[in-house]
Amino acid sequence: MLSKFRPLLCGTAVILATPFATAQDSAPSAKPTAAEAPADTEAAEPEDAEHAEFIKMLKGLDWKTQGAGELGGRASLNIPAGYRFTGAAGTVKLMEAYGNLTSGGELGYVSPEDMSWFAVFEFDDCGYVKDDEKNKLDADKLLEQMKENQKATNKELAKRGMPSLEVTGWHTPPFYNPTTNNLEWAIRLTSGGNENINYKTKLLGRRGVMDVVLVCDEEQMATVVPAYQELLKGFAFNKEENYASFSKGDKVASQSMSREDFLAGLPALLTEIQQGLYDEAKARLVANIRTDITTFDEMAAYFGAAAADDEETTAFRGWVRAPWARPSGA
Repeated sequence: MLSKFRPLLCGTAVILATPFATAQDSAPSAKPTAAEAPADTEAAEPEDAEHAEFIKMLKGLDWKTQGAGELGGRASLNIPAGYRFTGAAGTVKLMEAYGNLTSGGELGYVSPEDMSWFAVFEFDDCGYVKDDEKNKLDADKLLEQMKENQKATNKELAKRGMPSLEVTGWHTPPFYNPTTNNLEWAIRLTSGGNENINYKTKLLGRRGVMDVVLVCDEEQMATVVPAYQELLKGFAFNKEENYASFSKGDKVASQSMSREDFLAGLPALLTEIQQGLYDEAKARLVANIRTDITTFDEMAAYFGAAAADDEETTAFRGWVRAPWARPSGA
């Protein structure tokens, strides 16, 4: 059954902080036959002109139902039996039809043939992400950031006469999946009275992260998520783009910090800097102190005789820490 229009968490709001990669028009060459179209699109009576236009657009997309779907020249996805894939151009058209803002960085769309759920691929060329960052996620802070970003995006949606989208909370807080070595989370969102789940997976590559967003209803999660994770086993970065191909000199992702967080952490940062400078100065001082000189003759030989009032031209030799005893009779 053809799924109803679904809101996808909009690109610049929550799914991606900023669009990065330039999408390539990699739509697959094979067009669907009538048999490949969603099961009920041929016989369905269009409810209105808008729905009829959607069906027409859907049939006109370049679909692949077998082989590999190219993802912007960076990666590919194996298309199992029972699934359909369209590349960058088709993905943008679908997302706009679903009422989403697009970034131009969308690379691919995949779904079962009945389109009861779908996943979208978009690349973030933020650079190489060290996998030790997986343990540094603050779920509460991330959720608040998503909500704030969505407010700005909703203003743009309103300008275009499109329904707003509200992030209502976590369905699954961020976690690192040791089986797939991917970072994953799921959020709840509502739009026009309908609730959906966005399940996000971040696939680490050499030059950035492939963001994959699964969109489905909550009641589908138990069966769809395992199918989606099985589908992602067919994903692969191109050899020169995979995580293991990182080499010295490649761009490394950096973490940004809000002004408020910077100011809050500034006192501790200054203390750390001051302590570092003190420790370095102390180390240099200690390194310049001789402790092996035990007599005045040795000291005189080390420092040498300096001409009177010649301090400016006499080279600094350091300090000497030597045992001292009060002269007898003093």
